[in-house]
Amino acid sequence: MSMRFTANARRGMVALAVVAGLALGSAACGGGGGDDKKPQSTSSTAAAEGSQPDAQEGKSEEPLAELKGPGGLLLTVTSAVGDSGGFVTVNGELKNDGSEVAVIPVELSGNETEIMNNGRSLGGATLVDSKSKKRYYVLRDTEGRPLTTTGFSTLKAGESIDVFLQFPAPPASSTDVTFSLPLFPSAVIKISG
Repeated sequence: MSMRFTANARRGMVALAVVAGLALGSAACGGGGGDDKKPQSTSSTAAAEGSQPDAQEGKSEEPLAELKGPGGLLLTVTSAVGDSGGFVTVNGELKNDGSEVAVIPVELSGNETEIMNNGRSLGGATLVDSKSKKRYYVLRDTEGRPLTTTGFSTLKAGESIDVFLQFPAPPASSTDVTFSLPLFPSAVIKISG
C-alpha cells in the first residue's frame, strides 16, 4: 500500500508542477488585459526610439501594395519580412470591398494538385526576384499543405481577413521583389528584416 500511495503522490506532484508551469508561462506571455496592444507596437517602438510616435504610426499603417482583384476583392500587402531561417513572410489583409458576398476564386490556390487538395488558399502566389532571375513559390509543410492562409471560401460585403504567405527568401541583396497572385495585378514590394 505504501508504494501505491507514493506513486499517487508523485503523479500529483508532477500534475501540480505542470499546472504551475502553464500558469507561469501564460503570465509571462502577456495574459494581462492591459498588455494586449504592446506586442503590436513593440517593433515600431524599438525602431523609433528618439523619434515622434505619430510619424512612426503613420509609417506602420502605410501598405506596401494594394491590389484589386475580381468580385470586389482587395488585397492589401502590409509587410514582407525576411528572417534568419531563410524565409520571407508576406502579411496583409484580404477584403471584400464590394456590396455583395464574394466567392473566393479557386484560381488563388494555384494549379498544383497537391495544394488544391488542401482546400482554398493563396497557394498560387509567387515572388519574382528579377535581379537573380528566380521565381519563388509558397512553401509547403511535410504533408503538402501550403504555408499560407487557408480555409476560406466567401467574404461578406465589407468583411476582411488577415492573410499570410511564406516563401523561400531570395538573396539578401534582393530587397525588391514582384508579388503575384492569380487574378490580381502584380506589384513590386520591399522585403525588410
